[in-house]
Amino acid sequence: MSAASPDPTAAPHQGPLHDRHVALGAKLAEFGGWTMPLEYAGGGVVAEHTAVRTAAGIFDVSHLGKVEVRGMGAAAFVNSVLSNDLRRIGPGQAQYTLCCDDETGGIVDDLIAYYRSDGEIALVPNAANTAEVVRRLREAAPSSVEITDRHTEHAVLAVQGPRADDVLAAVGLPVGHDYMSFVDAPFGLAADSVGAETDPRVVVCRTGYTGERGYELITSNDLAGPLWDALLAAGEPHGLRPCGLGARDTLRTEMGYPLHGQDISLDVTPNEARLGWAVGWKKERFWGRDVLLAERERGPRRRLVALRSAGRAIPRPHMSVSLTPDVLLGEVTSGTFSPTLRSGIALALVSTSMNTDPDAGVQVGVDVRGRREPFQVVKAPFVDPSVRS
Repeated sequence: MSAASPDPTAAPHQGPLHDRHVALGAKLAEFGGWTMPLEYAGGGVVAEHTAVRTAAGIFDVSHLGKVEVRGMGAAAFVNSVLSNDLRRIGPGQAQYTLCCDDETGGIVDDLIAYYRSDGEIALVPNAANTAEVVRRLREAAPSSVEITDRHTEHAVLAVQGPRADDVLAAVGLPVGHDYMSFVDAPFGLAADSVGAETDPRVVVCRTGYTGERGYELITSNDLAGPLWDALLAAGEPHGLRPCGLGARDTLRTEMGYPLHGQDISLDVTPNEARLGWAVGWKKERFWGRDVLLAERERGPRRRLVALRSAGRAIPRPHMSVSLTPDVLLGEVTSGTFSPTLRSGIALALVSTSMNTDPDAGVQVGVDVRGRREPFQVVKAPFVDPSVRS
């Protein structure tokens, strides 16, 4: 995920479900160059968060990028530039991966790659970084491979929570396939305002950003509205709630999932962010390989850690983290109140001069509004995940 906006002077883009969010009383804000719902009337962030942990929530995440890589050798090309080893998966499977800068190893973006065939890979980058990812891919792609930006042509809905399968099954969509896999499925026959039928397909992906069992649904803009309406209606008996980016942020922070623009960026490498598991270290080539291998060998100078408040303090980004009042270690990158734990939690980028082993019982101080509050270094995720169940 990304927190930055690609062009602060440009008018925010409104997705295909904008009018529905307004009708539901959503509080709207600009995020990654798009106008998106933060929370909905009649509940708020905590209620939406709790619905996802206990029942189900539906998110509009149409701001996410959609990029097609097609042509002879498309899969081989993607594997030669992005960090993870695409050869570990096959058709119908998805993979978390990183686009890194070749010279510095910094993270340009984190994204999901969907493997359709050797000649077709779909990428879902973050909203703010889509144009930059597309630019880098186009500059590097061989003549046989075409890069197409479909950012504004498709919608993405996420249904997350322990009742997600019940909600999708109620509208006739397939459920139960493996984590990080996807299938194409029909969904009725939608029509636009002049009566022309649209492509009624939905890509049902067993992916998500909440730590709960769930699905992300990629479809055409024309089908997004009918699909949203059907899911809301079918999900009501199962406790489904519409959820905004506020709950999405608290949910992902409880899981320790990084947000691009806060926890990861061009100034942060996969080694520093503890994302080495998303790097195919044995590959002969990917952007940033040489510098990242060298950093891995000597050890990064800082590392992303998880912190939990030992009191009542709520951390926020950019608050300083110290070992003692006189020894500054780094700063909070993401901080929030955890509705599940009922305490403050944070991700922080700190110097590796400190023992970051969560089993060592290390306590640090976080400067919360001028007071040095106690926090414990803990192991992420902060809550038990059910995403693979």
